[in-house]
Amino acid sequence: MTGTAPRIQKVVVLGGGTAGWMAAAYLGKALHGTVEVTVLEAPSQPRGRTGEATVPNLQRAFFDFLGINENEWMRECDASFRMGVRFVNWRTGGAGEPAARALPAGGPDHFYRPFGLLPDYDRAPLSQYWVKRKFDGATAEPFDYACFREPPVMDALKSPRWLDGRPATRYAWHLDAGLLADFLCRFATEKLAVTRVEDELTEVARDSRGHVSALRTASGRVLDADLFVDCSGFDGLLINQALEEPFLDMGDHLLGDSAVTAVVPHDDAAHGIEPYTSALAMTAGWTWKIPMPGRFSTGYVYSSRFTTPQEATGELCELWGLDPATTEFEHVTYRVGRTERAWVNNVVSIGRSAGFLEPLESTGIRFVTAALHLLAEHFPDRTFNPALVDRFNHEVAAIFDDARDFAQTHFHCAPRDDTPFWRASTELPLPKSVRDKIATYRAGLPVGSPHTDESLYYGNFDAEVRNLSTNGGYYCVFAGLGMLPDAPLPSLAHRPESVAGAEPLFEAVKRQQQNLLDTLPSAYDYLRRLHGA
Repeated sequence: MTGTAPRIQKVVVLGGGTAGWMAAAYLGKALHGTVEVTVLEAPSQPRGRTGEATVPNLQRAFFDFLGINENEWMRECDASFRMGVRFVNWRTGGAGEPAARALPAGGPDHFYRPFGLLPDYDRAPLSQYWVKRKFDGATAEPFDYACFREPPVMDALKSPRWLDGRPATRYAWHLDAGLLADFLCRFATEKLAVTRVEDELTEVARDSRGHVSALRTASGRVLDADLFVDCSGFDGLLINQALEEPFLDMGDHLLGDSAVTAVVPHDDAAHGIEPYTSALAMTAGWTWKIPMPGRFSTGYVYSSRFTTPQEATGELCELWGLDPATTEFEHVTYRVGRTERAWVNNVVSIGRSAGFLEPLESTGIRFVTAALHLLAEHFPDRTFNPALVDRFNHEVAAIFDDARDFAQTHFHCAPRDDTPFWRASTELPLPKSVRDKIATYRAGLPVGSPHTDESLYYGNFDAEVRNLSTNGGYYCVFAGLGMLPDAPLPSLAHRPESVAGAEPLFEAVKRQQQNLLDTLPSAYDYLRRLHGA
């Protein structure tokens, strides 16, 4: 048999913003200029200055793939460093507060989920030896401070990079989402020959197979293509409206369906720049704090079942001491869940049109990056082989559902019961996958995701894109929320030499913590030099 299948020649991306311009840039590069890529973006669509938190793979999986230097895009996007997530007051009742309250047994009510790697010894992670020490009465130190190098470094507001640019540990970034979209728009149009059309969508044309054949605009343009990428956000203009693919609501897993957001000025010289995202527990949800140079982005994610927009705005003002008369707030309503199939016929949904979870674990850009890699890997010809489509949909659904389960775990396992929201969060049914992880943890075994092995990393994409629970993620949440296994890992009772051999690792962690404290610059000093201000 001779000949080749008819290849895709044109791709139209509906919607700009972060997802749309990430898609245009990634596909423009991945397809080596063999496909015409056009972005249809509503004219004069305002780009908010919302802060966005990312995960550590962003440089390798996205920017390195595009050939963009880290310092370059950080300057363009007003970016700062993110070494982990700091959870505040998830165990003690009360109104939202920036500082940690005291736990009943002593110590502050905060814990970290660092992005650093958890050490291991003799085929067991250091977490298992920490549990044994805890049960033996040999330590009272929290899991994160005992087993990771990064918590004291974050407390001291240090940079994850030395002044010469060398990385001292794994880290991610905070960035301005509007500036990222602007930067990628310029990069894609100037370097990758992507076409930008500023116009309003008025009609979606479909052919006899039900495929989308063209998009018609207010000015009379007709944008035809072989493949359409729906980055139209919560509207799902192509995937949900034109193709009527069902949206699977997941409010029975996560109660947060609304948010009130603001950008707050910050005196970095006086107070430093926090190299982590904060997740502060509130009466009806939680508030993020995303530090960037000269300001921080904040948002109170709440459940509309338990508070009103006015009450939520009042709580956010009380938290940060904001004047409601002079502060600009944005109110957002979320649809929590995912489109049943992210790819239908010749339409692929990416970003919020494909699915959305409250941003507790910074899923937005991570979902986009994962979907783009998978689309490039499963890129079709015009026959749209069902095996490619089905595999893509299976992978995207698994990534989303894994992140949903991980996010729900935070609320379900939190011991707070002081408000209706926190009581309701513990009463929602847990997926079997999470119940199994809790049982595994209780039995003393290590807990992770199916993709934690570093050997699974390949190319410019890695397992971390697929799963947020890598590097002790579940363990950080369980231990941080005050849960302990029922007993240490039973096999350690038969491995006294392993237990003794692991002891120096705890001392090594302490030495490494001190070394980083002694040698790293402050995040403020590093970012001031990087941004030239």
